[in-house]
Amino acid sequence: MNVHEYQAKELLRRYGIAVPDGRVASTAVEAEGIFGALNAPVVAVKAQIHAGGRGKAGGIKLATSPAESRAAAEGILGKTLVTHQTGPAGRLVRKVWVEAGTRPEREFYVGIVIDREAQRPVLMVSPAGGMDIEEVAAKTPGKIFREVIGSWGLQPFQVRKIARALGLDAALAKQAQPLLASLCRLFVELDCSMVEINPLAVAGGRLIALDAKLNFDDRALFRHPEIEAMRDEHEEDPAEREAAKIGISYISLDGNIGCMVNGAGLAMSTMDVIKLHGGAPANFLDVGGGATKEQVTAAFRLLLGNANVKAILVNIFGGIMKCDIIANGVIAAARELKMTVPVVVRLEGTNVELGRKLLGESGLALTTATDMDDAAKKIVAAAAGR
Repeated sequence: MNVHEYQAKELLRRYGIAVPDGRVASTAVEAEGIFGALNAPVVAVKAQIHAGGRGKAGGIKLATSPAESRAAAEGILGKTLVTHQTGPAGRLVRKVWVEAGTRPEREFYVGIVIDREAQRPVLMVSPAGGMDIEEVAAKTPGKIFREVIGSWGLQPFQVRKIARALGLDAALAKQAQPLLASLCRLFVELDCSMVEINPLAVAGGRLIALDAKLNFDDRALFRHPEIEAMRDEHEEDPAEREAAKIGISYISLDGNIGCMVNGAGLAMSTMDVIKLHGGAPANFLDVGGGATKEQVTAAFRLLLGNANVKAILVNIFGGIMKCDIIANGVIAAARELKMTVPVVVRLEGTNVELGRKLLGESGLALTTATDMDDAAKKIVAAAAGR
């Protein structure tokens, strides 16, 4: 789960990390009033969407008066912002964050993610923070420094290494110790999957977070109802949101072949084989090892709700869920939903022969496949109208 910048900054503030003073606004009139309330000569009016690259896309504007603040908000609110992270469809801006302007003297990048190899959080910093951090990572990776965070937390010697890497003087290094320790504590205590401050700026002799992005582990939200309450469903894919409600793992992609698979590993392999044969998956969908007929029907409904889907591949390995039960679910769903797109079904595992027999005798236009290569070839051809 993601949160907006203004929500992320509120959480940083709770952990004692300095952020600029600001207020959130849903209308231009509110943005005008906030300018006076902040008592600052300059404010930044910032679009609130779950994506980076807002500045380059025109989603951040400076204002030096209440009227300019209002005009800036009018130019951002209701606009569909297209950035390198939103995709071509963009994101509709419903709120802006109006904060006191800060003149940074230096900018750094600070982030924490999970290192899968070390099986630990890893703190990453760079002296080249700002809007072009992706370019820095791609072209000059030597400017990014890493410190693995152990179960004992971030240690003073690690902070000293980071301070040297960032070129901090003694006064700033002293500030970095509690700031980075608090950031690591926030990451662990709130079950984050990513924390990013870009930039962490030096302004007026202090370190201050000018932007913030926090992502949370969905499976840990039951421990954090206050974080769950920050969810903005407008920023989430409707199909992904509906899938979560019925216990199905679903991620939208930009292809035209709908995929229904049981097991994340098999789902990833299925998408790889489709790509190998020249097709493009429209989604990742894992119905789980114990999928019911109702979940299979719901999964088909999700796939058919995507207008780009031209064909559907069902790839099931019957272990916990037997192939005949899946076959009955597919048949029931096909009849109930009156599917008009081609459907290719590949079954393997427990009761596979019975499952294939049920599909063959269903009287429905379902194409069966013997293995993954066969299934991929047939579904790619079906999606192309061959």
